[in-house]
Amino acid sequence: MDSFSEIIVSAVDKVKNAVVKIDKYISFREKERISGSGSGFVFSSDGLILTNAHVIENAGKLDVTLLDGNRFTGEVTGIDKDTDIAIIKIFGTGYTPAKLGASNDLKIGQLVIAIGNPLGYQHSVSIGVLSGTGRTMRSPDGHLIDDILQSDAAMNPGNSGGPMIDTNGKVIGINTAIIPGTQGLSFSIGIDTVKEIARYLIKDGKVIKAYLGLIVNEIEIHPRIKNFYRLVSKKGILITGLENSSPAARANLREGDIIVEFDGGIITSSGDLTKHLIGGGLIFKPTRIKVLRQTRILELDIFPIERPAA
Repeated sequence: MDSFSEIIVSAVDKVKNAVVKIDKYISFREKERISGSGSGFVFSSDGLILTNAHVIENAGKLDVTLLDGNRFTGEVTGIDKDTDIAIIKIFGTGYTPAKLGASNDLKIGQLVIAIGNPLGYQHSVSIGVLSGTGRTMRSPDGHLIDDILQSDAAMNPGNSGGPMIDTNGKVIGINTAIIPGTQGLSFSIGIDTVKEIARYLIKDGKVIKAYLGLIVNEIEIHPRIKNFYRLVSKKGILITGLENSSPAARANLREGDIIVEFDGGIITSSGDLTKHLIGGGLIFKPTRIKVLRQTRILELDIFPIERPAA
């Protein structure tokens, strides 16, 4: 076997036993019938599974199948439609959980691997390269999802909820969407955001979040500007759009501004910004945001509001 194949096979071996197929059933004329399928992965030894909220939404029953063919009934632990993240639980012991990595230090061009159950073909593997990080994606129902990873790994219906892993076999994202009619555009939710959301879902079953109304993308700051202003990080968050009548629009933020600090914290990734907004502590609280606008550093006050329900 060639060295490239060995890298992929080794990575898949480390996580394959954690990947599950999720079948959703609904009641129809007093009978249960399957209404959709997706993927997920076990992330704790007691059977907690991460998946997409849209995979399990409105389910009357969830049927979870492991790689070895064992089937379990899944129970919903928590769901957050805003970030399209959900946790379900299967009961038992001895599960092999996937190891969670980090998404804030990923490099454009690195190899990524998607595992899932596209079109019902269980435990399918596809590979690609990371095309973008820290993007904002608009969901089919119109709300914004932050900390999105873009890749060209092939995905199809049924991949949703499965893991995106790196060549070390660590989960770096949850596969969440493809764009119909396009080729080479697939999207995953960064695992840093997933871990923050999961923490609240496990504890409370829901997540309260502050809302700014920003569409962003991670970029590198020009070295001369970084050195001139003695910025700590070489990366920032570029504002590529603002929602009308949002806190961001009222704060006079503009497209092209680069966020470098928020609420006193250094911002180097979309996940950094999301961490500040989760939990609701900043809702209706005047919060200082520092941006780089062309060649000037500006400090503005922004008043986050509670994020409208998806």
